[in-house]
Amino acid sequence: MTLPVDEIYPSALVDGLRKVGVDAVSVVELKLGGSSDAEVLGAAVASGRVVLTENVGDFARIAADHSTGGGQHSGVLIALSSRFSRRPAGIQPLIAAIRAIENQLLADRVVDLARARRR
Repeated sequence: MTLPVDEIYPSALVDGLRKVGVDAVSVVELKLGGSSDAEVLGAAVASGRVVLTENVGDFARIAADHSTGGGQHSGVLIALSSRFSRRPAGIQPLIAAIRAIENQLLADRVVDLARARRR
């Protein structure tokens, strides 16, 4: 999975994902900082990447519009801030949630990530 990470997330998340083998890149590294959500999804589509964001409203709509128009995308992962803090304590649970679904087929899907349940 190649994953552009929305600019709202700290660079520590990108670093943490890379350490566990996820090909992560920040939107800023892609020179898309400050770009519209549609531009971010468009760049992800062009490069075959899955997007990580917490912006469910905009990205779900943009992805649906893209699919309805006959386009395909590699997927959108939604990590709601109510489940995953952007603070340091929230990074590992978010990485675990991404790792839990990384082998799933994500094409043309918007996936709402869930925190792993404690045993």
